[in-house]
Amino acid sequence: QAQLVESGGGLVQAGGSLRLSCAASESTFSTYVMGWFRQVPGKEREFVAAINWSGTITRYADSVKGRFTISRDSAKNTVYLEMNSLKPEDTAVYLCNANSGTSLTLPGGRAYWGKGTMVTVSS
Repeated sequence: QAQLVESGGGLVQAGGSLRLSCAASESTFSTYVMGWFRQVPGKEREFVAAINWSGTITRYADSVKGRFTISRDSAKNTVYLEMNSLKPEDTAVYLCNANSGTSLTLPGGRAYWGKGTMVTVSS
């Protein structure tokens, strides 16, 4: 079955950078909206960024706008999240999403989730 696997998380100092990757097991996701969400213990999942199937439209949460960049490589069935100027409040488990919905911020239609990669930003 279709799977999404995140990687690239880790520990970084405030102001540093990380690049997250989300590898899709099937090319089916080449026509899907793909995005990143994050979650901390005891809180609801939060939208971070999304990109449409062609890579021509992107959306970002206000909290990360100007610092994070989402991109996708259809040939590799992979979506990336470049995170710069990281802040301690960015600490969370980052989860990859792929869906066939029409919204870039709210997953709809057929939706798939990765299990997440942990990002820890130290002060």
